[in-house]
Amino acid sequence: MPSGMNSFSRIVTILALLAGAHFIVLLVRRFSAKVLAARLSASFAKVKSIVSLVSSIVVFVLYFSALGLVLKEFGVSLTAYFASASIVGLAVGFGSQGLVQDVVTGLTILFSDIFDVGEMVEISGQSGIVKSIGMRFTVLTNAMGAEVFIPNRTIANVINYPSGYVRCLTDITLSKDPALAKRMEDIIPALINSVHEQFPGIVLTAPSIEGKLKTGSGKEFLRIKFRLWPGRTGLIETTFKQEILQVLKEIDPAYADWMVAVNYEVEKKSVSFTARAKKKTG
Repeated sequence: MPSGMNSFSRIVTILALLAGAHFIVLLVRRFSAKVLAARLSASFAKVKSIVSLVSSIVVFVLYFSALGLVLKEFGVSLTAYFASASIVGLAVGFGSQGLVQDVVTGLTILFSDIFDVGEMVEISGQSGIVKSIGMRFTVLTNAMGAEVFIPNRTIANVINYPSGYVRCLTDITLSKDPALAKRMEDIIPALINSVHEQFPGIVLTAPSIEGKLKTGSGKEFLRIKFRLWPGRTGLIETTFKQEILQVLKEIDPAYADWMVAVNYEVEKKSVSFTARAKKKTG
């Protein structure tokens, strides 16, 4: 009887220690969540995912070890317990390869700094701003404000837009007739501003006129800069180009389609990458 009572008390002690440890882990996790929420930034959002993963692992190890100690009190060998658990874990691993791939890829993204929360990226054909990087899913917010959940294991190629947009340059050739060219210059600002007013979710900022340029052959043109949501550049190549061609042809019937050219360039962020690196390491 005393031996039975002794085993029972040891089991109760083990369970009490487990409950206490789990309670401490919950407190740490809650405290970390509050701190990270209060100082929301790209780096802290990543740390939150790592803290959550570590906390889950700690809780699992505590429960797993406590269960082994309890079984030991009933005469089960710890060696046999760990061996059987390894076999079961192996079987579960083979049955949930997708989950394992998600976690491994998620950890790779977190530690390799491929992209960060708040950055504009294109992943698996989906473009958007990174909202969160988790162990199973990377969440983007697309141009329509919808959340796109991308399983980490499907992430193969990532396009990162450091400036947060695609820079589109539209060159509008002016008429050789000075009077007609002046009329074109007067009407173009209203046309480009109407595009931003009509499609604010695609044209991220008001377009700007870079100035009147001149080629070596004497051809004059206006260069317009658009900042567009990635993957939505067709707006300028189709809708805007057709609209402006129609207006310019009304001014000059000889105006040709090739006289409006659309091309793209990469524009760097105004924030230096050195400052960003110091922020991450500091």
